Amino acid sequence: MTNIDRTDEAVAIGRRRFLLGAAGLALAAGFGGLSPRAWAQAAAPTGPFTLMKLPYADNALDPVVSANTIGFHYGKHHKGYVDNLNKLVAGTDLADMPLAKVVAATAGNAEKVAVFNNAAQVWNHDFYWASLKPGGGGEPPAELAKLMDAAFGSVAACKEELKKAALGQFGSGWAWLALDGGKLVVTKTGNADTPLTKGMKPLVTIDVWEHAYYLDYQNRRADYVQAVLDKLINWGFAAQNLA
Repeated sequence: MTNIDRTDEAVAIGRRRFLLGAAGLALAAGFGGLSPRAWAQAAAPTGPFTLMKLPYADNALDPVVSANTIGFHYGKHHKGYVDNLNKLVAGTDLADMPLAKVVAATAGNAEKVAVFNNAAQVWNHDFYWASLKPGGGGEPPAELAKLMDAAFGSVAACKEELKKAALGQFGSGWAWLALDGGKLVVTKTGNADTPLTKGMKPLVTIDVWEHAYYLDYQNRRADYVQAVLDKLINWGFAAQNLA
């Protein structure tokens, strides 16, 4: 091979590398135009805990919860908790535990507050997305309705108690329908807390952190909660959790 041939080959290799690099930059730039949810789904897992796949499309809960809200709530906030948790448990025994056990193992531990907060928020959000469905609301399945009647006097009264809990939670938190010793109860938790730490079995939840509703409702939490109860709440999921 002559020096000229070697020079031509080097130029060709350099050109291929440039084109490949440019393609990579273009791909990266393209991701910058994706929604927060698309960013989340494009990202590879970086630890033992992964971001759950939503059981519906971004816009499936419109107009009660917009695709814009889901993009940020799921794609930024929820994903952020997953990413933080993976960083916090890396190289520890907690990395080998199921998520619910991480929540239980770190609850009330002053040295593990950050792990608990992120683990519980991942669990709470997984549960929240399953607590909603397109075309939800309406009447609950018969078994659940019977328990509502027994505990609250009627299905309508149970819904009202759940609404009161959601509106009565000062600041960020959650409203829950849960089983406590076999009895149906409504409870609320602040920040990342969950009924799991109180020995209760959650059935369904409403997220009342501001990031759950502020893009769509601003400060009108009551409108958001009422719309979720009327049009999105997944009573079928709640009934499944009775088992």
